[in-house]
Amino acid sequence: MRQPSVIARRVAAASVSLVVAAGAAACGPEDNDAKGAGGDSTPHKGGTLTVLNSNPQQDFDPARLYTSGGGNVPSLVFRTLTTRNRENGEAGAKVVPDLATDTGRPNKDATVWTYTLKEGLKYEDGSPITTADIKYGIERSFAPELSGGAPYLRDWLVGAADYQGPYKDKKGLAAIETPDARTIVFHLNKPEGEFPYLATQTQFTPVPKAKDTGTKYEQHPVSSGPYKVVTNENDGERLVLERNTHWSASTDAERKAYPDKVDVRSGLDSSVINQRLSASQGTDAAAVTTDTNLGPAELAKVTGDKELAARVGTGHFGYTNYIAFNPTIKPFDNAKVRQAISYAIDRSSVVNAAGGSALAEPATTFLPNQKSFGYTQYDHFPAGDAGDAAKAKELLKEAGYAKGLTVTLTHSNAKDFETSPEIATAIQDALKKAGITVKLQGLEENDYSDKIHSVKTEPGFFLAHWGADWPSGGPFLAPIFDGRQIVKDGANFNTGLLDDKSVNTEIDAINKLTDLDAAAKRWGALDAKIGEQALTVPLFHPVYKRLYGEDIKNVVISDWTGVLDISQVAVK
Repeated sequence: MRQPSVIARRVAAASVSLVVAAGAAACGPEDNDAKGAGGDSTPHKGGTLTVLNSNPQQDFDPARLYTSGGGNVPSLVFRTLTTRNRENGEAGAKVVPDLATDTGRPNKDATVWTYTLKEGLKYEDGSPITTADIKYGIERSFAPELSGGAPYLRDWLVGAADYQGPYKDKKGLAAIETPDARTIVFHLNKPEGEFPYLATQTQFTPVPKAKDTGTKYEQHPVSSGPYKVVTNENDGERLVLERNTHWSASTDAERKAYPDKVDVRSGLDSSVINQRLSASQGTDAAAVTTDTNLGPAELAKVTGDKELAARVGTGHFGYTNYIAFNPTIKPFDNAKVRQAISYAIDRSSVVNAAGGSALAEPATTFLPNQKSFGYTQYDHFPAGDAGDAAKAKELLKEAGYAKGLTVTLTHSNAKDFETSPEIATAIQDALKKAGITVKLQGLEENDYSDKIHSVKTEPGFFLAHWGADWPSGGPFLAPIFDGRQIVKDGANFNTGLLDDKSVNTEIDAINKLTDLDAAAKRWGALDAKIGEQALTVPLFHPVYKRLYGEDIKNVVISDWTGVLDISQVAVK
């Protein structure tokens, strides 16, 4: 998952206030049994679920959405070859079959993946879902007019780099074969043991060619899930979903589909959303949000109210906020300067600036502290809670800066509690104790994003953050540290411009593994190895706190998304 400006449009659960994404085992409402409020916690079918959101559910077309694993509004309409296990915490970070009978069958070197569809799959009109529809759905995601989805397929599929979609190229992608209506085979450029994770992306949603209306398809996409679209107003500002009577729970072990109707209302101010959820009046009693977190001030009020505190869902997602260095710019070309800053950081003050320990957890590893990522504890530059100014000064002296130095820290002016002025000021104060004077350069969000993502303009010292497209070390480490992913004339995310042959080789070796547990351990070891170079200073992992209405039941929050899974919710 890229930087926050992209995340916000990707996962229907992305938020501008803290971005939807984030650490340890997630749980439901503050250690109750995660089944929801009210006297009878047993979920029942029926009723209307209301969704109160800040951001409209724009581009409601599986080709254009950037979602992974389900658990959000699109997953109620779009099924994919695989999805995520809809369970709380760590168990929810596993990939499981959805339309397919299993998570995929690789050949010996994981360059060919084969899937078989379950029997009895139907669209909302009762027509059968076939592998030809999945192939076509993927192919149309390559059309320039339907851009916005995940980029992996263009990179991974043989011969797909220059493909322009079925509207311009009727031949389609030879890399995707459909020998029969239930079998689909993917041919990849290189070994990809994590292909089952990729198959959770909405681009793997079946689309019947005869019903494709191009850019207008988003108005009424043909449902393969438990709900169908009956209203789509103002490009997703108002979405109304009703039951797809041809969906069968016998083919779908993951989606519970308890409510009869789902009414999504967007374009609301985040404070209004939290006020309405707090009051739980009328239809708001059966309401949730998929994109609005509680901020520090709101959380303080909620914590003091026992009834409200019982209606807060707490979640973690694979996400890290960090300091990035550009080692081609002095003095950050000197590893001892980078190490000195690593020692000088006061993580307790940074956590406080991010909203306090309830909303942020200190980080010393680049990988999030979850098993699925391969989290391996290390702290190469132990600074304690408040920083080690003495050690930092010692390293600065060794680096030739006995009298200290002055540097500029670039950050965003967005009030996101992540790369914003509050975090920058906390770093400025900590480094001052070590003899480092920090000048702050605050930029508006678009200018900040453009500057840090260009090799030509990337500053030497800046705030950044990263979230994974799926819960694994691969999409977390490779974009940031694989030298072959350095983009010189476009959006670059390898902030340290690292091009280490041993790192690149290990990334390739891990990508060949289809044993995801074994791969996770290797990702953790690679994280520890890269961390020795001090190209980043991990600061904290955010924690997500979200209110839900008093009539909401069956709250499930996994470590895949860190937010309430809308497919599990009941309202009566």
